[in-house]
Amino acid sequence: MSSIEKRKQQTKKMVVSAMLCALGVILLMLGSFIEVIDLSVSVIASLLCVYAVIEIGGIYPWLIWIVTSVISLLFLPLKTPALFYALFSGFYPILKEKLEKKFRPTIAIPLKLAVFHISLLLMYGVLRFFLPAQLEGIVWDWFLLVLYVAAIAVFLIYDYALTKVISLYLFKFRKYFQLK
Repeated sequence: MSSIEKRKQQTKKMVVSAMLCALGVILLMLGSFIEVIDLSVSVIASLLCVYAVIEIGGIYPWLIWIVTSVISLLFLPLKTPALFYALFSGFYPILKEKLEKKFRPTIAIPLKLAVFHISLLLMYGVLRFFLPAQLEGIVWDWFLLVLYVAAIAVFLIYDYALTKVISLYLFKFRKYFQLK
């Protein structure tokens, strides 16, 4: 590949990455304005990182996650979708690919659960100390325990669904959205 072709490829990757960042911020902004769907849009925005992992590769998915997280945390009025994206759903698809490629499922699943637990603890800590209004009304310890168990179940469903969405993209839709 010639030097000019390499530059064209790099330019294409940068432009697509910038568009994915912009789309991610727009999605998170939608979740910020419609509070009922704040966690859902952060998961949908994470699919942009899935696309970047498959089609662009390299450092670009990480940059998309960082840029989208920072811009969203700085400018969104409601920080919950941006926080969830920054501390879990944005980087998880990237990390999922690395863990599943490097380790067998018997090791990858506990590692993914450990990442989820650390992210959940970080989210709780940030909400507790920096955004206490977000936790207002949740005062019962037993309710937090039920919420924690439900979060683990939802994470396992999310991980499985993400695997299926990735497979669907690879086998059915990649031919339409593939970077050439």
